[in-house]
Amino acid sequence: MGIPKGISVVETMIGTRAGKVAKLNYTNLTGVKDSEAQGFNFPAQYMFKDVPWSNQARNFEEESEPPEGADLLLPYMEKHNIEIAMIGVGLGEERSRAREAIDNYPDRFIGCHEPDPNNVMGSIQDIRTLHADGYIRAISAFPAGRTPQVPINDPKMYALYATCVELDIPIFCCAGIPGPRVPFEAQHVKLIDEVMYDFPDLRFVTRHGCEPWENLAIKLMLKWPNLYYSTSAFAPKYYPDAVIDYANTRGADKIIYAGYFPMGLHIDTIFAQLPEVPFRDHVWPKFLRENAVRVLKLDI
Repeated sequence: MGIPKGISVVETMIGTRAGKVAKLNYTNLTGVKDSEAQGFNFPAQYMFKDVPWSNQARNFEEESEPPEGADLLLPYMEKHNIEIAMIGVGLGEERSRAREAIDNYPDRFIGCHEPDPNNVMGSIQDIRTLHADGYIRAISAFPAGRTPQVPINDPKMYALYATCVELDIPIFCCAGIPGPRVPFEAQHVKLIDEVMYDFPDLRFVTRHGCEPWENLAIKLMLKWPNLYYSTSAFAPKYYPDAVIDYANTRGADKIIYAGYFPMGLHIDTIFAQLPEVPFRDHVWPKFLRENAVRVLKLDI
């Protein structure tokens, strides 16, 4: 057991902002009502220990404000042998750091855009424009995080799924109980079944664990060839046992590595814990690299 040497990692969830400016990453999340959560810099902060560059952090370099964009990420990518990182790309000036990173380091960064499903036609145009300009290789969705919420199987989402199929790009979608204090029903894992039935060619990757329905997610992955699971927002020591067992048996081609730096987990913590995950030897290259390369259709 343990990570075989020499695997160049593809990181499918990493952010470009931390510290005081991190809250800018969550401007779309407007449905949180309780006063404590409204004061968080990171909307699920109560769930995590030592959020990097926060007033709760320990053992890391939180004394001063961190850099942004490539300046923040590249040193850690070199340290942990991350070859390519997928970062969130927005449309306004506030997300220009991500576009700068892709422009300046096209062999190290690829983009993922979170469109607004409540603006269907505008979002379709945004996706097409960003894709045509070379800034995105995928889109993402946070169904419970929109106001109003847009469930996974909502007709508004269907328009975005159709656009993904048209452009041959995947969607990375939060599923399971959300960390931020908003209702969960929009992200129930059962809703994915209908989507995969209607869009068999859509490459659909779940984010954020699918809990407490991870066993249902595994059953659906057995059923649907283009359904995948990524490990975003989970410290490796908390990867669900059912997901590890599935990767080690029938699901080696279905589980994709994703971190959560600098949103909730430090990348050093993630890579310190990864070797303790009891994946079989043949799973590691698929988990850390090959599955993401295939789903994102990377030419590397």
